Amino acid sequence: MILISASFGSQFQQIDKKSILDSAEAAGFQFPYSCRGGRCSSCKCKVLSGETDILSEELGLTEDQKLQGWILSCVRIAATDLQLEVENLSNLPLIKPKTFPSKIDLVTKISGEVVRVFLRLPPGSKVEYYAGQYIEVILGSIRRSYSIANAPNNDNRLELHIRKVDQGTMSEYWFENARKNDLLRINGPFGTFYLRDVVGKDLVFLATGTGIAPIKAILELLSNKSENEQPESVTVFWGGRDLIDLYWNLLECQYPVSFVPVLSRPLKGWSGKVGYVQDVFIGMAPNLNKTVVYACGSDKMIRSASDLLINQGLAAEMFYSDAFVASGFIHN
Repeated sequence: MILISASFGSQFQQIDKKSILDSAEAAGFQFPYSCRGGRCSSCKCKVLSGETDILSEELGLTEDQKLQGWILSCVRIAATDLQLEVENLSNLPLIKPKTFPSKIDLVTKISGEVVRVFLRLPPGSKVEYYAGQYIEVILGSIRRSYSIANAPNNDNRLELHIRKVDQGTMSEYWFENARKNDLLRINGPFGTFYLRDVVGKDLVFLATGTGIAPIKAILELLSNKSENEQPESVTVFWGGRDLIDLYWNLLECQYPVSFVPVLSRPLKGWSGKVGYVQDVFIGMAPNLNKTVVYACGSDKMIRSASDLLINQGLAAEMFYSDAFVASGFIHN
């Protein structure tokens, strides 16, 4: 029997042919994760002692991180007894994913590239989740994952922001065929892109495209927290190619944030920030010693942001991410 010990004091058994992440969850422990396919870095943890075997390539780690002992728990298996340095998420109960029927309550095209969907659950059914998590939407044999764009509430609806994918089967449904009262199934929740303790911190969100969706949910959550649970400040950097990509009005969230729109290919006349969100953020000379960063969007942005900010002095444990990678791995 191979035992895995976590730095927060818990111990569990390695399950034969299962990843460290799956083994932890089977034992009732929540490890951080997002894509579950080695593509992002959300589930990274550090080997303090012991050996592991790799199940598939760790694309979410740099070569330097690998040399320092970091692994991705979703694609590693313990080969010997193991001690891991890993974030302690035991303060929040593990919500086990469940499958629910749902109907489309509203589908609205809010730009040429994004539709806003509200799903309605049957009376008496309620999906428990933390703001920032995602669900799978099931249409026949097709499954796609989308972040939930609203904080938990009592109206029995889930909001999704869905980006168009060229030649995507699910995209064709959402943009051409989806109608009110269509019956779908959802499965979830998934992911650990939810708010930790940020009291007294400068909370910074970096988003590209529909990566704003889970951030919207977290901002709604913050608006319901008491004053003594609030961060020192909240800033949202949201990036797109042109202004039309920034499809959501942040004033809707009714939470006091500093909003910095960033365009990479603006049309003539744009007087705002140009480039990439992570570069604009670091160019404002932030105090990284009191900053917590939540980044959501393309895996390219997240890898670049992680490398840049950590090299500039941000503590690695203060960078949380949710990467939107190819269909079949995670949401888009």
